[in-house]
Amino acid sequence: MSEKLIKRVLLAAGIVFMLIFCLTPFIYMIVVSVSGNPSFLSGSVDFSATLANYRDVITVKSLRFLTYLKNSIVIGGIVAVTVGGIAALSAYAVSRIEFRGRVWVPLAVLAFSMFPQISIVGYLYKLMRAAGLINTYPALILPYIAWTAPLAFYILLSYMMQIPRDFDDAAFVDGAGRFTIFRKIIVPVAMPGIVSAMLLVFIAAFNEFLFALMLTSDHKARTIPVGIALFEGLHGEVPWGYIMAASAIATFPLVVMSLYFQKFVIQDVTRGALKG
Repeated sequence: MSEKLIKRVLLAAGIVFMLIFCLTPFIYMIVVSVSGNPSFLSGSVDFSATLANYRDVITVKSLRFLTYLKNSIVIGGIVAVTVGGIAALSAYAVSRIEFRGRVWVPLAVLAFSMFPQISIVGYLYKLMRAAGLINTYPALILPYIAWTAPLAFYILLSYMMQIPRDFDDAAFVDGAGRFTIFRKIIVPVAMPGIVSAMLLVFIAAFNEFLFALMLTSDHKARTIPVGIALFEGLHGEVPWGYIMAASAIATFPLVVMSLYFQKFVIQDVTRGALKG
């Protein structure tokens, strides 16, 4: 067997393994969500397919699933847009402007981002309670911005460091200022990185559990992960069909966004520099 054939076989085997590894939990979730008798999980062969779980999750008002979904989308969207703007400006400043302590900024951001959530959630709760923000959107938006900003900052810093400074120099010669250069030159060229960072921030905020659990008390600001986790409390048992149906519906927007923006990012990677 030739070396080239061995490489192809190993590559194909790796692809198949990764597909099985990634898709098995999703397939399992779908199977349970359409099961009319989730007791088959305990060994029973009595399996009947139904869409009743999806219908109930959407229509039963006591579950408040659509409210949780709306909260997650609104909070995640606000956080993604805000962090994208802050991180883009910060990364541009660190990558382009010479100032004292410039080298220490990325290290400081990294150091602060290493604190685990559990170490600050108690103090954060006291702060939000004193400010009267418990169970409101700002109670989650503000911590999420601080929590995800380092991730977006590092993505955009590495991206902007690769953009040639010749763009800036040429714009300076034409009389453009820093903000004009950032807005009209750097942002279009760095748009793939900005979109990628915003997408990752949105997914992180959408899926976050600990802050959402501690800083909300009911459906007014509670997000999808906590809402689904509390399905057990609403029914007195573990309603696996509802949980998996809700998880499948909540996963759908993330999959659609990832597929859509992946195409957008790939297109901008191939043409962004030329347009700049």
